[in-house]
Amino acid sequence: MAAERQPDLSVVIPCYNEEQRLPRTIEQIERYLDGRGIAYKLILVDDGSTDGTRKIMDAAALLNPRVRLEALPQNRGKGRALAEGVAAATGSEILVTDADLSTPIEELEKLQAELSKGAGVAIASRALRGSRVEVSQPIYRVLMGKAFNLMVQIVLLPGIWDTQCGFKLFRADVAHKVFAGLTTDGFGYDPEVLYRAKKHGVRIAEVPVVWRNSAPTKVSPIKSSLDMFKHVLRIRFRS
Repeated sequence: MAAERQPDLSVVIPCYNEEQRLPRTIEQIERYLDGRGIAYKLILVDDGSTDGTRKIMDAAALLNPRVRLEALPQNRGKGRALAEGVAAATGSEILVTDADLSTPIEELEKLQAELSKGAGVAIASRALRGSRVEVSQPIYRVLMGKAFNLMVQIVLLPGIWDTQCGFKLFRADVAHKVFAGLTTDGFGYDPEVLYRAKKHGVRIAEVPVVWRNSAPTKVSPIKSSLDMFKHVLRIRFRS
């Protein structure tokens, strides 16, 4: 049985005040991975939640021995939560995904196909031809995302059209290497880990996926964007 094998895949989810969405997300991931017969570990990282998120996590761990809990004593941000989760991950592949599953878990197979072809990182993209955005973000967020990605391309990652989609699959050795030295605690973690992977000579594959915006979001249009912009510049000029 898959539960008795060492995991081939770890799925890491950062959770901050996700009591409403998390139960359905856990159910969908478990059903999909069990259906494929994949030996997995599901790592839920509580990023200092103040609602009932931890109770949801505890209940999931009681029902499924493959669920592992990690917790930060206070809210540190998505990047720091993922770094903690990746440090606890095992197996040959590590998927990091948002708790809202805006990219459905079924899209995992597309990313795994790219790793099987030799990529070290496969990232979901909403920007490529072939992607299917079924529920879009508000137009102001779409435009801000395009502007941010243009800046990321100019400063750090030319040729990558969507660094911010929260569904990324790493070869395990790459994930441990790039998250271990992460300096960005917040939403700007994505460009940093991808830039670090690139600096190590890792091939990054960008994959068109299905995507459905899930509201509400914890990304502040102004504050988060300025914070991510600041971190991108810091990463580039420190390098």
